[in-house]
Amino acid sequence: MRVIVIGVGFVGKPLSDLMEENGHDVVRVTRNETGSSTACDVSNLESLNLLREKKGEADIVIHCASSGGRGTDRRIRYQKVYIDGCHNIIEAFPNSRYIFVSSSSVYGQRDGSVVDETSITEPISVTSQLLLEAENITSDFGGSVARLAGIYGPGRSYLLKRYIEGSAQIDGNRSESNGRWINQIHRDDAASALAHMVERPEMDGIFNICDDGPMLQRTCYEELDRRFKNGIPEVKPAIEGRARGWTHKRVSNIKIKGTGWVPKYPCYFDALDKDKDLLSSIIGN
Repeated sequence: MRVIVIGVGFVGKPLSDLMEENGHDVVRVTRNETGSSTACDVSNLESLNLLREKKGEADIVIHCASSGGRGTDRRIRYQKVYIDGCHNIIEAFPNSRYIFVSSSSVYGQRDGSVVDETSITEPISVTSQLLLEAENITSDFGGSVARLAGIYGPGRSYLLKRYIEGSAQIDGNRSESNGRWINQIHRDDAASALAHMVERPEMDGIFNICDDGPMLQRTCYEELDRRFKNGIPEVKPAIEGRARGWTHKRVSNIKIKGTGWVPKYPCYFDALDKDKDLLSSIIGN
């Protein structure tokens, strides 16, 4: 099977590696060409047409490109990479299966409820609203959507990094608050879930990709304190200005697990214990 992976970054690289290990012909696409990737700007239809002319048709295209760094033009970048990107991929590869990698931030719930793929999606932030629009473009085409929870892995764990730095907090207005629910997925499990979707053409529609263990902030920081003895963060009012909006919900992965996918790291602390690169990469930074 020929698989085009657009965005060979934090998740796209291990996904590409896994697809190649499974015997697929993988075309790695990045904005700027490297030794193992082909340059293509997903926001530019001509660039995608040139990619098709150079590499040929694909059985499946996976859009997991990043919007880039932070900044005042975040909305513009989301529009170009996700909205324009979805339209362009569909036009350039109309006969390919299509998977769009989105975010569980499209669920705007703040009541601590469990959300699944049938739950109401009313994103709080503009960027999450744009992701939902890109999802709708994908669904109208007949493609599939993967809603990833907060991604962590070697070199990337905001929970542990903020805790070690002393900048973590428990969201709330009262000292006894347990804070908000945290939903995460290890980078390698995100890649394996996407590979699982690639291998099963019957898996169309929307799938939440998260681990088995949503955690309340207090529970998480109590366990971090047990391990690292840095104390439990103070309770402070929630930071409302998060890039994809402040939410308080538990993301369910029951649907994708029902298809046979199982995470290697069922919860965050399984990864801290078993991923030898995770802890050292964060503590060392």
